[in-house]
Amino acid sequence: QVQLVESGGGLVQPGGSLRLSCAASKRSDSRFTMGWFRQAPGKEREFVAGIKWSAGMTYYADSVKGRFTISKDNAKNTLYMQMNNLKPEDTAVYYCAAVQLNLISGVLRSPRSYEYWGQGTQVTVSS
Repeated sequence: QVQLVESGGGLVQPGGSLRLSCAASKRSDSRFTMGWFRQAPGKEREFVAGIKWSAGMTYYADSVKGRFTISKDNAKNTLYMQMNNLKPEDTAVYYCAAVQLNLISGVLRSPRSYEYWGQGTQVTVSS
């Protein structure tokens, strides 16, 4: 069992920045894949960014590429996402997810591929 706890959400003006954190209760190893997803009211949960823990390979949704950066700290078992140049359409609940598999890129973007989820953190971009 892996517990994930997100933090770092909040209210920010358009063009602003936030950094989300996701602390994992279990040490991640070579089999782990972790990701960030988001869900806006009335919409399906969508992929934002993902990382293969051992290789450090990263993947992004087109809508956030160049603005968001996913990263990890092995010593702290923590996943991060730096979000810059935030837009109102980025407003959503953001979820951290993990699975004890080395997912291939073809399924890494699907929320159904992940086994463990955090409770979510609200990000609101508004002036």
